[in-house]
Formats: sequence, C-alpha cells, structure tokens
Amino acid sequence: MAGEPAKRQKREAYRQSLTTEEQNIALPKKKFYRQRAHANPFSDHALTYPRGPADMDWASLYPAHAVEKTGEGAGDDESHDRDRDDGEKEKGKTITKPVEIADIGCGFGGLLFALAPKLPETLIVGMEIRTSVTEYVQEKVRALRAQNAAPNTAYQNVACIRANTMKFLPNFFAKAQLAKIFLCFPDPHFKQRKHKARIVSYTLNSEYAFVLRPGGVVYTITDVEDLHVWMRGHFEKHPSFERVSEEDEAADECVEVMRMETEEGKKVERNGGRKFVACFRRVEDPRWP
Repeated sequence: MAGEPAKRQKREAYRQSLTTEEQNIALPKKKFYRQRAHANPFSDHALTYPRGPADMDWASLYPAHAVEKTGEGAGDDESHDRDRDDGEKEKGKTITKPVEIADIGCGFGGLLFALAPKLPETLIVGMEIRTSVTEYVQEKVRALRAQNAAPNTAYQNVACIRANTMKFLPNFFAKAQLAKIFLCFPDPHFKQRKHKARIVSYTLNSEYAFVLRPGGVVYTITDVEDLHVWMRGHFEKHPSFERVSEEDEAADECVEVMRMETEEGKKVERNGGRKFVACFRRVEDPRWP
C-alpha cells in the first residue's frame, strides 16, 4: 500500500516527539492508522494462524491471566498432546480461562473498549483483517493497560489479533468455546457478484454454530437494510440458530453498547441514519437417534 510507509514514518516521528513516559501511556492517533475500509477476504494475506485451537498462544495476549504450563497439563487438546512424545510436551504459558467473546471485524475497537470494563471477568478478542487498523487497536490496548497499571487490572481482558475469520475461525476456537460473537457493521458488498464475500452465509453460520456454546448469541448490526435482511434470512433458516426476542434484545446491555459505542454506530448516529439489529441464539443440537 503506497501510503503505508509514510504513515509509519509519521507514527514514528510522533512517538519520538514524546518522552519515554509519555510513549508508554499515549493513546494512538487514528490519523496515523487510517486504511481503506474494504479488504478482500479471498486474497492470500500474509497471515499467521495456529494449526488448531490448542496451538493458539493466548497467554501473550492476556499476560495478566497467564500461568506457567505444567508438564502433564500442557495443551488443552488431548489428541494434540498425543501427537507429541512425552519428552516433547509444549512448555511455556497458558491462560487461566478461555476467550469467550469475539468481535469479528472489530475495526478501531470501539466495541471492545466499551465492553471490557462492563465484563471485567470475561476475555474478549477483536479480530480484524486490516494491518494498520489491527496495529491501532493493539497499541490502544497497550496504552490503556499502562494507564491502568497494577493494582488496577482494567483492559487486561481485551486483545486484538489480525485474522481472516472467513478462512480460519475454527483454527482459533474450540467447539462451543464462545458465548458471544459480534458482527458489527460488516462490509455490505453491495454488488451481487460480491455477496460471496459477505461475513454471513449459510456455510459461515455453520462455523459460528461450531464455536458457539448452546445458548450463546450472535449479535448483528448494520445501517444497510438489504444486508440486514440478508443476515437475518441466513440465520433464520439455519437449524442451529433461533431469533432472540425483541424483549430479550432490549434487556441485553451488550445490544445497547453495540448500538452506541462502535465507530460506525456513532457515525450513523451523527448522520441521523437507521440501525438494524438482530440477534440469534445458538440452540441445543438434537440428540442422535
């Protein structure tokens, strides 16, 4: 990207203008991290992703919740452990609790930073495909943690990774691991030939159903009515999901946060636009005959 080196130089020049102490706590400036709104999910991005959930290094993202792995407990996936000899057990750190909330396409992290203090005991991850935007969120996480250093533990429960969830979602999360998935103002891909790139489809909904626990919820919001109808239709016809009632939506504080705290939500609010919300609950799988 032509403008990226210049932006990096400006970011570095800005950091150098600060004292060391200021560098540790200064929030990043969006103007140095702006990037085009669209990314092709079918491109071969230079991504790093785990072979499977047992290989994901969550401990480095949530250091306040990290502990040393014990010999026999290294790796949560038994089949993954059996692939190694006893002398090759993976060492290092693991986290004391699993990540339970994923914000897919988290953008500049407005939802993440609003949810973090409301759900302090829950680990939340943002997943974003754009490089500069991911770096912005990661820098903001680092700065907020520095501003709220020990004994305060604010924002230790939130992190961001660069990922293409349309390709690699099951590589990060085990079956029934997540309690909530947020799909906030996804790219509408207006042209019909681009609909295959939409973040909601019958096939992708099956992957969401795999990583969500029964009773878990997918939250969707958009300002494009056509996309709202598309997402609603694909979830309603999927046997693993049921629509959350309007009463339950109104009682869910996460819905209000999603409406008001994302960057896109704030922009729609400023412009007097409409927001279309629909939530879908993961149902129990039917018993095998």
